Amino acid sequence: MINTKRSIQLLFLQFLWLSAVLVSPHGWAAETDGRTPSAPKGKSPNVTINLINRLVARGVLSADDAQELIQQAENDAAEARTQAPKTGTDQTANDTVSVHYVPEIVKAQIRDEVEADMLKHARAERWMTANALPAWVSRFNITGDIRFRYEDDLFPKGNDNTGAFPNFNSINTASAPYNPNGTAFAPQRNVDQERNRLRLRARLGTEINLDSGFTAGLRLATGENNSPVTQNQSLGAANSVQGGNFSKYQVWLDQAFLKYELGGSPSQNLAVSVGRFNNPFFSTTIIWANDLGFDGMVVQGRKEVVEGVSPFFAAGVFPVFNTDFNFSSAQPAKYPSQDKWLYGGQLGFDWKINKDFNFKGAGAYYYFQNVEGKKSTGNDALTLGNTDDTRPSFAQYGNTYTPLRPIYDWTGTVLNSQYFGLATPFHDVAATARLDYKHFEPFTISLTGEFIKNIAFNQKSINAIAINNRGASGSFVGGDTAWIAGIKLGDVALQKRWDWNIGLDYRYVASDAVVDGFCDSDFGGGGTNVKGYSINAALALASRISFGLRWMSSDQVAGPILKADTLQFDVNAKW
Repeated sequence: MINTKRSIQLLFLQFLWLSAVLVSPHGWAAETDGRTPSAPKGKSPNVTINLINRLVARGVLSADDAQELIQQAENDAAEARTQAPKTGTDQTANDTVSVHYVPEIVKAQIRDEVEADMLKHARAERWMTANALPAWVSRFNITGDIRFRYEDDLFPKGNDNTGAFPNFNSINTASAPYNPNGTAFAPQRNVDQERNRLRLRARLGTEINLDSGFTAGLRLATGENNSPVTQNQSLGAANSVQGGNFSKYQVWLDQAFLKYELGGSPSQNLAVSVGRFNNPFFSTTIIWANDLGFDGMVVQGRKEVVEGVSPFFAAGVFPVFNTDFNFSSAQPAKYPSQDKWLYGGQLGFDWKINKDFNFKGAGAYYYFQNVEGKKSTGNDALTLGNTDDTRPSFAQYGNTYTPLRPIYDWTGTVLNSQYFGLATPFHDVAATARLDYKHFEPFTISLTGEFIKNIAFNQKSINAIAINNRGASGSFVGGDTAWIAGIKLGDVALQKRWDWNIGLDYRYVASDAVVDGFCDSDFGGGGTNVKGYSINAALALASRISFGLRWMSSDQVAGPILKADTLQFDVNAKW
């Protein structure tokens, strides 16, 4: 680092010296009386000597460096005198050689050569960048955001609070199965007591350029638990490991991936990603929540085939659940694997219809393997619970459930403990579209819609095993379809002060159209079996600061009465 600094100083001073003498109307002159040069002292009639003196005095240049620079300059001057012709020169008593005229073209050429030499050194040693950062730093692109939210969760009067809404996620994530003889009710979700919360979401990530088309990504995020659908942290919320009384909050590994891209342009690209990454599919929140990350591997590609038309695709395999290696730890003979997988594929196209209209549409197929619950293969002590791992490891609300263990043991006695699994397989077919009208750009009108159907749903078979989502007559009333339609007006992205947008949408999500553990975590409390509307608005106060306001109103589709309203006010900062 010291040698680099010294070379920079010498290059810089040489440039100043050449510049000073070249602009002089008397050409250039080097003073010498034949003695060994020393560090400059006092004032001199030579501008360059005075400049070096002042740089030494201010600590920019050491006396040794100054002496070396003067020595080099005087050696150059001596060499020039020996080579200069006698004609056209004046020889003075103190051996000073003066050339009275240097053409402007020669001056410009010398300046260009010195500047080019300095820039070459700057690029090689990176001393012209901020703080002389090493080359690897430029490979990192740091991004992040912080969102502060005030949220009101409201319940209109009339909801059924008699024990009609078991919290299956609490039951299935408990360390022991639910024992109905121990309490009057199974764990229940809140349907009648209004709450207000202050919530924080903070994310910090980076993408690293690894050259030759390879990149890597990392992101950390907050979250009061390891929920896959949100990074919200409710301030003051306490659980067994964090929160409450100003305790610190946990930070989670939210993304970690490697990606290879071939092409790398908007009109043509092929990318392969492995690890944990953002949702790779064109979709809405009725199937995949905005904050959901995907684990696994995905291939994505697009190519413009004719002007304005670009087909695209995405296909991947994603592990949803991997069986514990020692399952069950209490048994010498282990239970079979209950691994769960998602296989997803999508085909679509972007179409620039004309200068005012853009259209994007896609069809997708999402095949969940082994996500439904399976009954235990026996009811004796060794086989009881051998399918417990088929229960969801995370769930929200809305899906239909069935008991995993036999209702009776081999003696005919009612069992005291139970876990619950999803009552239906999920093989979803989805169609998604968006139409943008940009005639008044940046003001844009966007229409969005999505339709989903679970083609594996069989109402007759579910009716025989379902323990929830039943009507007043006792029959199963769940469904297999979901759809949403929405409109958004204003600026697509909030990039400068006073940019704004507003939006309105209406949705209908039947109980078993999609897996409730992966869809919207805000509407209706999160999950499926909901219908209703939402209104939102956003305003930018600066290029990286914005406000947001959202109102959501929902009703339950099937089963007992449950209405829920939610108000959210957000302050967002991003970088």
